[in-house]
This record gives sequence, structure tokens and C-alpha cells, in this order.
Amino acid sequence: MITPEELRAIASWSHDLSEAEFEEARRGISFKSYGKGASICHVGDRLESWTGVADGLVKMATTSKSGKTATLAGLRAGAWFGEGTVIKAEARRYELVALRESRIALMRRSTFLWLFEHSAAFNRFLVHQFNERLAQFISLAETERTLDSTGRLARNLAWLFNPILYPDLGRTLAISQEELGMLAGISRQMANQGLAKLADLGLIELGHGSVTIRDLDRLARYEG
Repeated sequence: MITPEELRAIASWSHDLSEAEFEEARRGISFKSYGKGASICHVGDRLESWTGVADGLVKMATTSKSGKTATLAGLRAGAWFGEGTVIKAEARRYELVALRESRIALMRRSTFLWLFEHSAAFNRFLVHQFNERLAQFISLAETERTLDSTGRLARNLAWLFNPILYPDLGRTLAISQEELGMLAGISRQMANQGLAKLADLGLIELGHGSVTIRDLDRLARYEG
């Protein structure tokens, strides 16, 4: 169980719940911490919880039989994911890796299913979440086929500022060039060059260990 303040801070969807729904949600959530590089789950694992990122940065990825890894999504604080596998009670089809020290929120499956069955507000959130994730994965297929390294970097960075998935989190994110490179599947040097190019175009502003978005629409559409 977590405190009401903690739930409000880590879950934008909780703001629209009724008092009874909010109480049910917070009683069904616990935290677990992972160090940098730690595996949160592997393909085929049965993680019996709906999962959120309370603090940190997580990579969702798949690995082919040949050993090639493809990033499906970068997940920053405020992200919630895995509802499909929780609803269907199936094994995870992706792996989760903490790119920095991260604190993960775990909602019991029974709590998730109670909210799924009783809360209209929670279901509205899930519909929006499904739609955004679907659009993201469709875009991912295009990204892998057609975009150069700077384009992939721009797309992955824009996803971290999706206003539906991350409402009210502002336009600045503490993130390193190494972390962005790992999300985009490029080297740190290529990430550095790509960030400099995007900054020159006025799409982002670089700080010490941070990135501020100046034009999210253009960044999301950037193709080189």
C-alpha cells in the first residue's frame, strides 16, 4: 500500500477516480527498486502486476533469435504499461531493463481487474492509453525502416513527451546522451551528433544532463 500523495504523484489517471476507487488503487500498489542495468522482467516472465515507473527510466525491448535487440518504448516516470498482459493473464512478450536506478510501482492484478470492472474513469484512461501505444508501435515500424539515426533519436525523444501518456510533466527531462542512445539503438557519439543537429534546428534545447523540448510537433515529424 502507498500513500495518497504518492499515488497522485505517480499516476495521472488517479486524479479522476472516485474516492472509493482511489482508495482501492492505492491499497493495491507497492514499490520495488532496481539498479542501473537491472532486468525487471524477461520475455516469457509472468509479472502478475500492472506496472508503472515511479522514478527512473526503463527500456521496453524485444530480442530476435539472431540476437538483435529492438527498443519498443522508453518509459519515464509517470508511465504505466502492461495492461494487455494483465487482462489476458499471459506471459510478457518483451523485456524491461532499468537504464538508471528506478523505482517501479506494481499494482496487484486483482486490484487492476476491480478497477477495470468498476471504474468508468479508469477505463477511459485505458482506451486512450491503448490508442497512443498502438500509434507509437505503428510509428516504430516506420522508424526502423525509413529513418536515419537522428530521425530515430528525434522520434524516441518525442515519445517521452507524449502529452497523453505523460500529461502535465513539462517540457524538460533529465536524461543523458548515453540513455538516449540506448533508447534509439545508436552509439553515444551518434546521439551527441543527433542532439546537436536537433538543437541547431530549434527543436530542442540542451542543458547539463537534460533536454528541453522547443517544438514537439516538428520533433515528432522530423525525418532528416
